Amino acid sequence: MKNLNIKILKLFAILLGSATIYSCSDYLDVVPDGVATLDNAFSNRINSEKFLFSCYNMLPNQNDPFSYPGNVGGDEIWWDIDVSSLNGRSGSRIAVNDQNASDPFQNYWDGRRDGRNLWVGIRDCNIFLENIEKVPDLEAWERVRWVSEVKFIKAYLHYFLLQLYGPIPIVDENLQVDADPAVVRVYREPADSVISYVVRLIDESMENLPDQIEETTTEMGRITKPIAASVKAKVLVWGASPLLNGNSFYSNFKDNRGVQLISTVEDKTKWNKALDAIVEAINISEENGHSLFHFQRGFETMSDATLLKYTLRGAVCERPVDNPEIIWAHTAYNNANQFQNYCTPAFFSNEGGGIQELSATLKIAEQYYTNHGIPIDEDPSWNFAQRYETRKDTGSFHQYYISKGETTANLNYFREPRFYAHLAFDRSLYEALAQSEDEAIVIKNKSGESQGLVLSNHHIITGYFIKKLVSFRSATTTSSPSPWRFSIPLIRLSDLYLLRAEALNEIKDAPDNEVYEWVDAVRTRAGLAGVVDSWQKYSSVPAKPTTKEGMRDIIKRERMIELAFEGQRFFDLRRWKDAMTYMNQPARGWDFQGVKLDEYYQVVTYFKNRNYTTKDYLWPLYTNTIIKNSNLVQNPGW
Repeated sequence: MKNLNIKILKLFAILLGSATIYSCSDYLDVVPDGVATLDNAFSNRINSEKFLFSCYNMLPNQNDPFSYPGNVGGDEIWWDIDVSSLNGRSGSRIAVNDQNASDPFQNYWDGRRDGRNLWVGIRDCNIFLENIEKVPDLEAWERVRWVSEVKFIKAYLHYFLLQLYGPIPIVDENLQVDADPAVVRVYREPADSVISYVVRLIDESMENLPDQIEETTTEMGRITKPIAASVKAKVLVWGASPLLNGNSFYSNFKDNRGVQLISTVEDKTKWNKALDAIVEAINISEENGHSLFHFQRGFETMSDATLLKYTLRGAVCERPVDNPEIIWAHTAYNNANQFQNYCTPAFFSNEGGGIQELSATLKIAEQYYTNHGIPIDEDPSWNFAQRYETRKDTGSFHQYYISKGETTANLNYFREPRFYAHLAFDRSLYEALAQSEDEAIVIKNKSGESQGLVLSNHHIITGYFIKKLVSFRSATTTSSPSPWRFSIPLIRLSDLYLLRAEALNEIKDAPDNEVYEWVDAVRTRAGLAGVVDSWQKYSSVPAKPTTKEGMRDIIKRERMIELAFEGQRFFDLRRWKDAMTYMNQPARGWDFQGVKLDEYYQVVTYFKNRNYTTKDYLWPLYTNTIIKNSNLVQNPGW
């Protein structure tokens, strides 16, 4: 029998090479690359299970801050510009407008420049599906489960490529090494065809997937019905959204057969199909125990304000076994420790590189609501014009948010609970279970201070620490970082709730209580009043929630706040066709070199003129790949 590395998928008339095996979790073992043959890979249950986990191992790693497209490279997160090695990472290069076709960054098509070759993952899934029936000692119930898992993974890898590149080839079966050259030169299929294929494959997978994971110590992260149903819903939302549904920019986007690759005529019924899938996903998830997360006090004594901060952070950084809100946080990668360390302030006596390197841009701090649950520029009672000036904390409202008697920017006062749960800033309180509430750490971020510019190789530049991605269970009193392991969720229940509101709003002529219900469920957990009440009582635009366009804007902002720093915004902005508006805004923050109050609280522009244009909505194919297969037309503008 031929070695696995001989049966390489001759996709796009290029040599893909053997699959690179990346780090795996405690639970998932993989087939060592270049060792297994088809004979021994499927000779028994143990070896075939390893091959199954090698398919899992090809899922993109959302826990990597610089190589996953939704993290650094968007507009939420900026890095320590004084660390040259970070400046050269692919996410950083994309953020400063260095994406290109000659050798693209985060190339998930060819496996270059921080991207992994997802076609290799699809190839491995096909090999598994072609050979799993050969395993002699595999029980029937387990065989059908494994087949369902691999079908889902194959569908997800197609979907991930679609989100980056739009139309892609559909690889339902592997090509043989002796295939005719004309067959090997595959075509990209229309986006609608890819979406239909992915949905069909997910539907096939769902029948034999478990409802939930019972063996949490050995199987957490494996695919369940709620995961499959949720991904199906998100796929159909992508198909219904403006980027791929009636986009006139792509009117000339055709291959050499003359096939139109992205529809230029809007089909509003796609939102109905998306809504049906979202409802199904929510129902399946809730029937199997998923619900919005709420932190439960143990022996700790804390205020309701601190308890709510733990709830809002824990929705992301508590592990799935303790967090019913997380539908999918795959464990094919150990944890988000590196990401977490990069976001962690310098609490430790043995200081060095690798901590407090990533921060939220100023505009993300501005995107959070006021304490009235509305945008800062719509709340007449909030001092928008003087938001960059400073004031001393004297009020009881900020007792659990800002250190008493300290001075910070007006921007940091009278904000919603998620602002204080997700972000930390100069003179804010940083809660952690390692300290009592009365002993919360005071962040001091001016140059020369504890969490400020002391060493050039670890300091944030914008003034806003990303507290949301740091577990409140992580140690803060040790001599060096000791992060609490968790994996950033790919899908939470709150994500589905907001998608349901979005789909309903697009279907209806005007929003109603059915639309408000799903946004308000998320807002209520965040300590805010409902949309209609908040806007009517406090907003300068009180009728905004009553119009389709106004509610669309509210839903979008709610997603950008609730799902901030979770790798969602990059994909949402593109499917909405809003990326040009946001990505071209400058990356700004406070002056991290400032020593005195008036020096630090100066707004500094750290990058501008990104020149994000229409072409950037779809990433470029590698020029060499197109040269080798002329049937693969390049994305428009590249």
